[in-house]
Amino acid sequence: MNLSAIVGHFAGLQLTEWLGYFAAALVFATFSMKTMVPLRMVAIASNVVFIAYGFLHPAYPVMVLHLALLPLNIWRLNQMLSLVRQTEASTDGDLDMNWIRPFTTTREMIPGEILFRKGDPANEIIFIMSGSLRIPELGIAVPPGEVVGELGMLSPDKVRTQSAVCVDGGQLLVITYDQVRQLFFQNPKFGYYFMQLSARRLFENMKRMQKEIETLRAGRSSGAEFHPAEP
Repeated sequence: MNLSAIVGHFAGLQLTEWLGYFAAALVFATFSMKTMVPLRMVAIASNVVFIAYGFLHPAYPVMVLHLALLPLNIWRLNQMLSLVRQTEASTDGDLDMNWIRPFTTTREMIPGEILFRKGDPANEIIFIMSGSLRIPELGIAVPPGEVVGELGMLSPDKVRTQSAVCVDGGQLLVITYDQVRQLFFQNPKFGYYFMQLSARRLFENMKRMQKEIETLRAGRSSGAEFHPAEP
């Protein structure tokens, strides 16, 4: 087929055929998208155009396929937009992770259960929905609403730096480091949220260490000044 024939073919296209080419171009465009929100928006547009094409052509298998894909893409877009809204709220200091539930799995814990031990491989972040944990190495309790395990993702050896034991039975939300990485690269604002979360934990650990050092210094100082009475 020569150039003139190709030009003649496109010049003679009907509206329905142009819809088909336009829908195909939209599908091709989704492969160039680097983030999920624009990708889902373009995918939804391609679904709508393909539905119109399938109805007018008619090409019912194509129409049925995109009728099924359209609500799926809308649902996924709504998830990502919710993620954007929540990460924007995180810039005001709200570190609540309830919004991340669609990307997590639910796990039940029972009293006395050891979730992980110091030195175990670290591969997931745990959000405590109900119940409580105890960090035996630090002697502190972790109440509902708190997060554990986020620093393991940043550590070079990817191992747990502390243990976690269930005190009161309850429910956990678990998200793997691989899922966190996907969200991180799909949405830069989620990266900011994760940075805030990790920074907060690091500062908490620094303050705890500083208090322990001050207590140790105070103990040594009082010991040096203590002189037992002569018999």
